[in-house]
Amino acid sequence: MSVRNALLGLLTQRPFYGYELLAALDGLTGGHDSWAINPGQIYATLERLEKSGLIAEQPANGSAPEKTTFTTTAAGRQELTEWLSAPVQTNLQRDEFYIKLMLTLSLEGTDPYRVIQIQRASLYQELHAVTTHRDSLDLPSGLAQKLLFDKAVMHLEADLRWLEMIETRLDDVKRQPVQQVEMRPRGRPPKNARGAKSPPQKDRP
Repeated sequence: MSVRNALLGLLTQRPFYGYELLAALDGLTGGHDSWAINPGQIYATLERLEKSGLIAEQPANGSAPEKTTFTTTAAGRQELTEWLSAPVQTNLQRDEFYIKLMLTLSLEGTDPYRVIQIQRASLYQELHAVTTHRDSLDLPSGLAQKLLFDKAVMHLEADLRWLEMIETRLDDVKRQPVQQVEMRPRGRPPKNARGAKSPPQKDRP
């Protein structure tokens, strides 16, 4: 989660002080441990947002004069609008398990099928934990949080199906030669390669 943009979203709704923001973020995430947001992260992000001119302090109110509250500025609301209008970028091709599996195909003393078994056991354990937590949510108050856990369940189930597919194709993959990637030259290209004219060739006698 982008804590920076989440804070901008909350502060656009109404002014908050630091500890209130931590509670509000817990409400958004359902207090799940995977988010692991601590007070220090909240206050450090608030400081950066204020220095960037995206939030500003609110005058102290009578009920809590000792607490500093913040609200978004016009620039902060503009940045929030741009973030909400942009897609969330993901890079599913950067998969650590894939790299581990490919290495076991060429390293002596390693068993790719054992690596798959270990990964499958971990996925089933995580799937059980996520499903149990999802099913324990109170409805309808927990319906919004259930959407997040439904996504997690679908991802885990997809990973398990992927492991099954890998096992059926692993022997074929092992028979394929390792793909060689052409090394790209480093540094600046030669002057002639950048469009400069070659010097005229002298006529040979």
